[in-house]
Amino acid sequence: MKVKLIFWILLTTLSCACNEAQKLETKNGFAVITAAKRGEAVATYAGGCFWAMQECMLELKGVSKVISGYSGGTKPNPGYNEVLSKTTGYAEAVQVYYDPNVISFERLTEAFFNAHDPTQEDGQGPDLGPDYRSIAFYRSPSEKIIIHNLISRIDSINGYNRPVVTEVIPFKVIYPAETEHQDYYRRHSWDPYIRNVSRPKVLKLRKTMPYLIKSEYKD
Repeated sequence: MKVKLIFWILLTTLSCACNEAQKLETKNGFAVITAAKRGEAVATYAGGCFWAMQECMLELKGVSKVISGYSGGTKPNPGYNEVLSKTTGYAEAVQVYYDPNVISFERLTEAFFNAHDPTQEDGQGPDLGPDYRSIAFYRSPSEKIIIHNLISRIDSINGYNRPVVTEVIPFKVIYPAETEHQDYYRRHSWDPYIRNVSRPKVLKLRKTMPYLIKSEYKD
């Protein structure tokens, strides 16, 4: 029993060392959506529960920060329970801060499509409803073209055996999620949902696009 306990402590310590939570700015119980730094770009995606999507994006080379939030709706400053009610039009989303000299918008978006099932309408796996729908937001005409080209490529090779249903819409605003939802994957690694639903998505992206994954996350 003592040997097992020591092994578990060592395993947990190593896991925490490789998966430290981000130091995000917070205010009144919510994360703060910050402006991009010089030389940095931002991109916004919705692809099911933001716990998994945040971790998937954080593990990519060139990505410095990912904030979970809500986008795609109209009501100002929505909260988690409001979005969960499926009446606000918002979807759980992530805002990704990245270095375009290390990872391009195209590669980042390609990772987004590999990090979830873009053919499932209004949901991801067991999470059903418009708040879990797939959305790729664009901030320029060139980004819109890139997204549509990627969708056409996926459909042309029948990558998912079903057509992609991801919404492609202009970015307007993202409201930050509560601090409890930031880095949830890293802070709750033993949560059954994380182990059974979120982790398989993260492992799938690592396996599918290993050349984009930071070295500390490679098996």
